[in-house]
Amino acid sequence: MFDKKEELKALLRERSIKIAPEGEYFVLASGKKSGYYCDGRLTTLDSRGAFLIGEAIFEALRRDETFPDAVGGMAIGADPISAAIITVAGSQGVDLKAFIVRKEAKDHGTKRYVEGPVKAGDRVVVVEDVVTTGGSSLKAIDRLEEAGIKVDGVIAILDRMEGGAEAFAERGYSFRSLFKITDFGIDPPRS
Repeated sequence: MFDKKEELKALLRERSIKIAPEGEYFVLASGKKSGYYCDGRLTTLDSRGAFLIGEAIFEALRRDETFPDAVGGMAIGADPISAAIITVAGSQGVDLKAFIVRKEAKDHGTKRYVEGPVKAGDRVVVVEDVVTTGGSSLKAIDRLEEAGIKVDGVIAILDRMEGGAEAFAERGYSFRSLFKITDFGIDPPRS
């Protein structure tokens, strides 16, 4: 039987991880330049990829001492991940909500940054496809805390190992990832 984590790793390698041609580079959301890029959406928006990610993160949450009330993160990267996790939870009879953190508040209606059935006092886990410096997740955390929501930690599909884990630790949040970039034979840049 083929291990599901190995299958997910193969999907990420095949669909999401792109290597720049010699002498070229990608510019990341953090502004950093990199010889490789991971477009998590090419896996998270695929039916098999979403299923494997949803199962893997749901199982990681279930092993925790305390289970969160909800999962979610910054739009749009976290949206398919959250949907996959709550779908797996629902299929197993577990009540779990999702939320979306907007980059900008709506200019109409409730004018909220945080959308979904979460409320002040809920305990949540932020999900992310790829973590580099942690900036996107930290912005989501700030918005959640402004709304009175308690953040237990962050779970990512891939850790580029470029400071995100340290940024979360510095702010007191737990962090884990399904994979590290070294799992794909790629060394993180040295500072």
